Amino acid sequence: VQLQASGGGLVQAGGSLRLSCKRYGRTFNEYTVGWFRQAPGKERQFVAGISWSGGSTYYEDSVKGRFTISRDNAKSTVYLQMNSLKPEDTAVYYCAGRTNIVITATIGDYDYWGQGTQVTVSS
Repeated sequence: VQLQASGGGLVQAGGSLRLSCKRYGRTFNEYTVGWFRQAPGKERQFVAGISWSGGSTYYEDSVKGRFTISRDNAKSTVYLQMNSLKPEDTAVYYCAGRTNIVITATIGDYDYWGQGTQVTVSS
């Protein structure tokens, strides 16, 4: 299973970015997908997750109201729209998939990982 994350970049505080996670090779609709991030010197943490239908979503508290996760199964792509970005959002962002209907924030519950995309927010 190949996942590719893209869309990262450098943005000023208050700005926006949209990350994409694309599944290559097969359709994506059987996967629950999560976005995680890892800042320098810190552990990887959960950011947001979405069920395979897109009907359920879950967010880490610090991004609620600023980030929105969505998916387009026809395009085998999951998105993370990030608004009102803060310097503390700076990290490498990873997407991950699991063949289970439950959204979980636990890293070990995800079977497939993308390579990560860097997001840098300047103050």
